[in-house]
Amino acid sequence: MSAQSRLGRRLIQLYAGLALYGASSALLVEAGLGLEPWNVLHQGLAELTGLTIGVVSIFVGAAVLLLWIPLRQRPGLGTVSNVFVVGIAMDGTLAAMPEARTLAVRIPLLLAGILLNGAATGLYIAARFGPGPRDGLMTGLHQRTGRSIRLMRTAVEIAVVATGFALGGTIGIGTVLYAVSIGPLAQLFLRMFDIPSASDSSTVVATGQPRRAILRR
Repeated sequence: MSAQSRLGRRLIQLYAGLALYGASSALLVEAGLGLEPWNVLHQGLAELTGLTIGVVSIFVGAAVLLLWIPLRQRPGLGTVSNVFVVGIAMDGTLAAMPEARTLAVRIPLLLAGILLNGAATGLYIAARFGPGPRDGLMTGLHQRTGRSIRLMRTAVEIAVVATGFALGGTIGIGTVLYAVSIGPLAQLFLRMFDIPSASDSSTVVATGQPRRAILRR
């Protein structure tokens, strides 16, 4: 595969993965059976402010990205794109979906959302354009404190879930199911979508992609 075609495939994977991530998160919101940790916070803030959950996701992502400065993390194209594309895709999907009223509809939405979220994670990580702002926060804290990535991720996600729940965000069986399944699913899809590295490098790629920060639960 030529360098140009490899770059093209990586860009397609990046934006397809981010758009699918936002759409899959919207399925979890619509299912109403529990959200992934950061979206519990986003939903709680949306309830507080009256903004859409996608817009809140963009503001939170931008705020987290500012925390990279003292942590000395370097963003890539994927990092900045993550802030905007996921929130826009989430709001667009929610606007297009009819309301799910019965468990017969909500349970399949939950399962589909988790599966597609795993596929989306594998797509955009394998593109290697830099981590999302929240994942970079975990690795930055790990590097600055010397604590394990697992501990940093657990501490941060407990804090955002607790804050989001206090503000009205949804936790439930979906939150637990997401927590135990997203790591193995993302690992599976990461292997499926992985693109062999080339000797040349791109100026828009951030090195040190923290795969363990995303996949270790």
